[in-house]
Amino acid sequence: MGLSEAFSTLPTALPGSFDQLARHLPDEWVAEALEATGTATIRKRRLPAEQVLWLVLGMALMRNHSVQRLAALLDIALPSKTGRLAVPSALVQARQRLGAAPLEYLFATTGACWAARSAEADRWRGLAVYAMDGTTVRVPDSPDNWTTFGGQVGNGTRAGSAYPTARVVALMAVRSHVLAAMRVGSYATGEVTLARELWDDVPADSLIIVDKNFLIAAELSRLGGDGTNRQWLTRAKSKTKLRTLERFGRGDELVEIELSRETRRTNPGLPATWVARAIHYRRKGFQPSVLVTSLTDPTKHPRDEVVELYHERWEIELGYDEVKTHMLAREEAIRSRTPEGARQELWAVGLAYNLVRLEMERVAMMAGLPPRRISFVNSLMLLCNAWLVWSAEPLAPGRIPPQLRDLEAQLGLLVLPPRRSDRRYPRVVKLKMSNYDKKWVRRAVTK
Repeated sequence: MGLSEAFSTLPTALPGSFDQLARHLPDEWVAEALEATGTATIRKRRLPAEQVLWLVLGMALMRNHSVQRLAALLDIALPSKTGRLAVPSALVQARQRLGAAPLEYLFATTGACWAARSAEADRWRGLAVYAMDGTTVRVPDSPDNWTTFGGQVGNGTRAGSAYPTARVVALMAVRSHVLAAMRVGSYATGEVTLARELWDDVPADSLIIVDKNFLIAAELSRLGGDGTNRQWLTRAKSKTKLRTLERFGRGDELVEIELSRETRRTNPGLPATWVARAIHYRRKGFQPSVLVTSLTDPTKHPRDEVVELYHERWEIELGYDEVKTHMLAREEAIRSRTPEGARQELWAVGLAYNLVRLEMERVAMMAGLPPRRISFVNSLMLLCNAWLVWSAEPLAPGRIPPQLRDLEAQLGLLVLPPRRSDRRYPRVVKLKMSNYDKKWVRRAVTK
């Protein structure tokens, strides 16, 4: 059974106990990813590809442990004649043989299905709610990483990036934080460019929330134009020209958006104007804002609900914070000093994040709460601690400890209090930067 067929057989009501993250990734799914990407192990190695894949996932979850220690904790190496652990060079070579493709394949296939299942469970007025946005991740300072990923260039007065930087754009199920799709590129590749590869991943009967950077007629106009009922919601730019066609109520109107000359030149198939709905509002302590959306029926989609829904876009920013602050422990950069290794690690981070989120969903169902009421920080801590505690027991190679279970017993630690909607913070720096001079590095910039 393939991955897509297997997801259709998964129960919608999850059982009351879950004893391992690996139950979400059965062996046959891992084998399919390896086979589809041409990296399945041909001959029996000390470190087969199936086990190395779990090693890379362990690297994503246990940021502060060396790769060699993870190999011992996960018990993924086949016994040698001497009984000694694999040397670090063998682990490096095993990762190089594996490459990034199997992790990318496994993430893409599982993420779409897991996110769809999560979004289906908590729709807004019949629509699954998604968000899309970009972020950056620093990678180690090596010549190959600088050549492949690049970074911000200095302008003579201010230094550029201290580390080479990868750009990531992701599609997320807003109410569960499960990542549906992701793209990785160089720093010079803009968010809008990477997002072009993700629009087709937006499922039917859904609403995608994006920031004003993605208010692009050529991209958004084709979402609902194919009869799939894919709606969008964003904020208007200051230069967006709106002409009122019909007033629905106070601060709520049907508008015509005039496309720029450049947009029409690069997309000759687009009309000169674009019809959408504009909602004017102001939140206490903020400047007036205008939302633009394809939800043009004020009866089916009331104004105030649309305004509240837009601010759920911030969930994807919280998701990025969970990954970068807690999974990656706010380290200067990820581990891999080669471009292929960095991509492999980034796909593993996305997949590992989803696995933690799936466990959180199970706990949320047991507690009768939405997934956003479960603490990611404490869930990650409990899962990693359980992994360490039970790693001393004899296990099948490449398997996560079966005793990793019963998070429901820790509900008092996992359940968060309801969010306070009136919280507001100014955009200020909390900690002063160092008084030391910044280290300037001369490097050739290649286009």
